[in-house]
Amino acid sequence: MKKILATLFFICFIQAQINPLWYNDKNYLGGGIGVTWINNQPYYSLRLFPEFEIGKVGIGLDLKFEYGADGKLRTENFNETSDYLSIIRYFRYGQKKDPFYFRVGALDYASVGHGTIMYLYNNSPSYDARKIGLELELNFNYYGMELVYGTFGQAGVLGMRGYLKPLTMAGSKIPILKDLEVGVSYFTDMNEYAGVVSGTYDKTTDLFTATQDEGSINIIGFDLGLPIFRNKLIDLDFYFDVNKIINFGSGAAAGFTLGVNGLGIVDIKTKFERRWNGKQYIPSYFNSFYELDRFQLDKNTGFINSKVQQLKLATGNTNGYYGELLIRVLGTFNIMGSYQRLDNVKNSGVLHLYTNLLPKESSLVARAGYDKVNINSETSIFKLDDNSYLYAEFGYKPMKYLIVSMVYQWTFTPLRDANDNIIDFVPQKKVEPRISFVYPL
Repeated sequence: MKKILATLFFICFIQAQINPLWYNDKNYLGGGIGVTWINNQPYYSLRLFPEFEIGKVGIGLDLKFEYGADGKLRTENFNETSDYLSIIRYFRYGQKKDPFYFRVGALDYASVGHGTIMYLYNNSPSYDARKIGLELELNFNYYGMELVYGTFGQAGVLGMRGYLKPLTMAGSKIPILKDLEVGVSYFTDMNEYAGVVSGTYDKTTDLFTATQDEGSINIIGFDLGLPIFRNKLIDLDFYFDVNKIINFGSGAAAGFTLGVNGLGIVDIKTKFERRWNGKQYIPSYFNSFYELDRFQLDKNTGFINSKVQQLKLATGNTNGYYGELLIRVLGTFNIMGSYQRLDNVKNSGVLHLYTNLLPKESSLVARAGYDKVNINSETSIFKLDDNSYLYAEFGYKPMKYLIVSMVYQWTFTPLRDANDNIIDFVPQKKVEPRISFVYPL
């Protein structure tokens, strides 16, 4: 850390990367040059990330070059066709809950329905293996649909949910019940490693061969949703979901979502859920770590770990609770957190945190995001390991559009076989002393 701080005083650079949750202007130009430390090795970078919105159409670009001390380009950013396509970070039309909405590009935290099958799914957990996916929503008075497709570059995750309001369609005027929503979902993962349980690894050829493969993972679901209150102060919905993983087990969940509008002083949104998980069933199977957990291979030992292995070993005595909370104070201070814990099951904790402590008009910057899965004990929640993802930035603004900050990332980089297939992700540390600029148009 001392070397990094010393370098900050001797190197003049501009580095840019803005999280749209923090910077809210719809049209801006951002970019620059800088230095990034990846696993204690310096890389000199050039990055551009403009973002534009015209009417209901929005587009965000993200182009980054990283050069080592030897002057060679770091190839992890440009070794797949999807890397070139992902220069367009996203292209979207409309907003969620509009009658028509779609987004093509990076899917940061995609959820479908009540989230009991897909919740906070991230199709690009590593910048070095960016994916181009699709989100689509159709929302009408009586019916609608949701669709998520993980990647166009290869076979992967596909999820669909259709819903309708049968009593509303029938012209019912019964209070509360007339808004009853009935939904049906289907999800699949067609990736070649989605169902791999065991196999052998040949160090000589650097190739893996599956010996037990369950094939694609397929999940169907049925859900009911009932809005209780919908007004300017309170939104309260109850729901009940039943899901079945084909050729494996089934589970159910019941819960509620509550939103309280504190007139701009304190706004609260919360969700609480009780889960009943049968044998060989995992709730929210497609989560923020799914692309990492799907398949992992240790090249040194040949040992593999996969999500379908966890599924086959699920004992059925795994009921539990899930809760999340979002607090916004004075429209500026935001903190969001969620946590899952299953009854009497080790390594069942799943945590998601995000905080943005200061408004964009402030002269200071403080924001962070943190995800962790397979938590065994609450005392290990903030221990960084193979199950963690962290992003944190702290700094100040000497000028309106100039930010001096320190950024720390605990993320992942892909590990590939001889055929350039991703067979694992390994932790990667990035430390960036940064001077960023963003100029709104």
